[in-house]
Amino acid sequence: MTLPSNDPTTPAPGVPGPGAPAGGSVPPGPAGVPTLPAQTPAAAAPAGPTVVVGTYPEYAQAQQAVDHLSDNKFPVERVSIVGTDLRLVETVLGRLTTARAAAAGAASGAWFGLFIGLLFGIFSDSGWLGVILTTVIIGAIWGAIFGAIAHAATGGRRDFSSRSSLQAAQYAVIADAEVADEARHLLVQLNWRASGAQ
Repeated sequence: MTLPSNDPTTPAPGVPGPGAPAGGSVPPGPAGVPTLPAQTPAAAAPAGPTVVVGTYPEYAQAQQAVDHLSDNKFPVERVSIVGTDLRLVETVLGRLTTARAAAAGAASGAWFGLFIGLLFGIFSDSGWLGVILTTVIIGAIWGAIFGAIAHAATGGRRDFSSRSSLQAAQYAVIADAEVADEARHLLVQLNWRASGAQ
């Protein structure tokens, strides 16, 4: 337990001391007074209604539409691209055997060994190339062992390798309601040009 000090120069708890900024706030730093995101004026203003100004089956087309808006000096900070109808797609890459799992483990272990070898090699007085080769080999051996053990531990329940990705069925370009008509007009021009009309 601490006792309050009777020293008149020591401030009471909760009271800023001499030299502290008025109001007990954080002193300004090189970039100004720090603020929380909720305290910034842009975050305080409620977001207005938004309107869909175009939908596209692929992200590249939605990106091209926003790029067209930007090229025509449209305020693109008032536009968003929203992927809708998201689905998880798992693409099967091939059969996974214990040998392939060991090979994949050896490759990742070799990369880790290279990293460790570079760290040791920097601070080594002699034979840094030997240190790097040794750590790469040791990393590959341990990676292969752990890869084979990890695959064997699945008990054959997942004998394939795959890659997962999120895909959207369509991409909507949305804009603030105040500028939606201008955005639609510019996107109609883009669609006319893409169709070959004059």
